[in-house]
Amino acid sequence: MTSFATSKDGTRIAYERTGSGPALVLVDGALNSRNFGAAKDVAAALADSYTVYWYDRRGRGDSGDTLPYAPAREIEDLAAVIAATGGEAFVMGQSSGGALALEAAASGVAMSKVASYEAPYVGQSTDFLARQKQFIADGDRRGAVNYFMTTMVGGPFFMPLMMRLMPKVAAQLHAVAHTLPYDTELLNGFEVPARFGSITTPTLVMGGSKYKPNMKKAVHDVAAIVPNAKLLILDGQTHQVSPAALVPPLKEFFQ
Repeated sequence: MTSFATSKDGTRIAYERTGSGPALVLVDGALNSRNFGAAKDVAAALADSYTVYWYDRRGRGDSGDTLPYAPAREIEDLAAVIAATGGEAFVMGQSSGGALALEAAASGVAMSKVASYEAPYVGQSTDFLARQKQFIADGDRRGAVNYFMTTMVGGPFFMPLMMRLMPKVAAQLHAVAHTLPYDTELLNGFEVPARFGSITTPTLVMGGSKYKPNMKKAVHDVAAIVPNAKLLILDGQTHQVSPAALVPPLKEFFQ
């Protein structure tokens, strides 16, 4: 069942919950939403031990999209969802969702512990934000998604053709393409922010052993700057981590 939290700027943020036990909030990455993304499967796998909350980040699904966008608003959105759990929770984010979770911890949002999986601080050789904003300004949602999947993420050149062969998937991605500049802006030029050195929340930083060299550097750089962070590399995992591989270390860390 869909519930709503109200962010500081009045934006309604849609969320769901499942399971029972201590509160745990999941934060999805780019182009993901409650019904199309990683968090839904992870929530199901954790529901035997936690009351799991996952939500539509602003501009996605049933959540609002009050403009202008700023990363601070997304931090407030996450804080609103945590408040809806009862005031404090465990938090776990994947990809740019991991970056958002860490940004919230650095901003002092109340959480018991925080975990991230491959927050993509991979550096950049061009102005991704300007390019994404131009795609959206031109109304070219397909172009924004294709650019993200190939140039930004490093996917194969034939990925756009594959998307044309999966029209339902493509339609869901295009529907939230306007939020790609949000993720891009949130990622601080794709460099690990120095402010992560102020995080006092117990932190687990994870990556997969099959990560690309730039992602390996990103994961290790995050672990190095967050005080007393625990670094864990999941054997055999890529950026698209399996819930079966992700859940056991999360349970151990949050226990």
